[in-house]
Amino acid sequence: MPPPPPLPPTLHRVLALLPRVASPRHLLQAHAFLLPRGGHRHPRLLSALLLASLRLAPRHRSHAVALLRRVHPSVSLRAAARLPPQLLRGSLLAPQLHSLLLRAGLAASDAHVAASLVQAYCACGRVAAARRVFDEMRARDLVAWNVMIAGYVKSGDLVSARELFEVMPERNVVSWTTLIGAYAQMKQPEEAVEVFRRMQVEGTEPDGVALLSVLSACGDLGAVDLGEWVHMFVVRRGLFQKIPLMNAIIDMYMKCGCIEKAVEVFEGMQEKSVVTWTTLIAGFALNGLGLQAVEMFRRMERENVAPNDVTFLAVLSACSHVGLTDLGRWYFNVMVSQYRMKPCIEHYGCMVDILARAGCLKEAQDLVQEMPFKANAAIWGALLAAARTHGDTGLGEKALLHLIDLEPHNSGNYILLSNIYAEQERWDDVRKLRKAMKERGLRNVPGASSIEIDGMVHEFTSRDGSHPCLHRICKVLCEINTNMKSVGFVAVPPEPEVLHDIEEG
Repeated sequence: MPPPPPLPPTLHRVLALLPRVASPRHLLQAHAFLLPRGGHRHPRLLSALLLASLRLAPRHRSHAVALLRRVHPSVSLRAAARLPPQLLRGSLLAPQLHSLLLRAGLAASDAHVAASLVQAYCACGRVAAARRVFDEMRARDLVAWNVMIAGYVKSGDLVSARELFEVMPERNVVSWTTLIGAYAQMKQPEEAVEVFRRMQVEGTEPDGVALLSVLSACGDLGAVDLGEWVHMFVVRRGLFQKIPLMNAIIDMYMKCGCIEKAVEVFEGMQEKSVVTWTTLIAGFALNGLGLQAVEMFRRMERENVAPNDVTFLAVLSACSHVGLTDLGRWYFNVMVSQYRMKPCIEHYGCMVDILARAGCLKEAQDLVQEMPFKANAAIWGALLAAARTHGDTGLGEKALLHLIDLEPHNSGNYILLSNIYAEQERWDDVRKLRKAMKERGLRNVPGASSIEIDGMVHEFTSRDGSHPCLHRICKVLCEINTNMKSVGFVAVPPEPEVLHDIEEG
């Protein structure tokens, strides 16, 4: 393509307005304004016009198709690559552009054009087609590799993303960050930490996105040593002014149980966003410190920081954890009446949990009936747990029927109801539940706990003898038990739980 002429000031203004075009009429007016002024000779203007037209499809698809046929294919492709994925998902735009590129002889000859085509196919949800284009490229630059890996990540195929990552001839920070972020978002924190450590070994300095992802993974794992290292790295690099990073550090410390450090980071921040306050409140709630969470919420209001819906979710959760039933009701009403917020299903879920824990079972069930949402598994789970606590067999059975429909493979629901039956010595019903679990192929999944030692996270589950240091661990536990008995401490055995025997017989 010949170099475009300079863009006059008038057309610069149109270029700035095109991203805000919201109706087909305004789009046609902009197009009509550009034609007599030579706007069709400027690729940036054509790209912006096409992008606006594609955003308005399918309401104005004819205009988008006409533009696609008249502009240079590479311009069309760059515009398509900038569209939000939700507008492209399931569309035929990428194949249509591919056809135009093939006719222009550009698909394989230009690495940048091919990379944009890969990106467009991935955005349309056609990852297999994107891989075919990628494999046919004569020369793949780093951008193409990263685009293909990101395509696999967005489709949820982390196995293929990792395989491609491992055979890259070279990697940059984007390559590492894409994979680390994918593992963190898909709740595979061990893999996220492993890739992050390898990134350090290979000498690539992490960017802010990678640090956010690994902090999330550290919080999920309880890997406080690595989290502290990231904190110090942020301080050394002068990144402590970046509020999202500091918020992530607070969240990591709270999830690792390091409450004092989280508060110290919070108090040391010169600027705080509503997310900062909310993260600290949610952290207090997570650690069972409901009163501290409520006090922080009050301080937030005193400092004239307006809470958002997530803040209210955090404070309602705090009220649930410490049994502040009346305060929970009050905050729920404040959210609706004073702040004019429309509660989401999570807000209702918190209120149901608050009422159910307090034994207000009828009020909790009435709220489930009145709310403008169909109750989800979390809400019925809260009612089932409350039914067990308060011995309400009828509510437990009702909740279980809904839970079986919503999450049929969750064995924990059966076990909770089984415990209700066992506490009432209804052994025939216990056997029926056990039989139902076997017929559905359900097994009790044991709970797990973890501890970090020298940067390595060790996980333990009930009756698991696979740890290589099992004998040493048992020896230390015996010594601890002996020492506790010597000072007069007698461990109280836990209440018998049917869940321990649910798989027998």
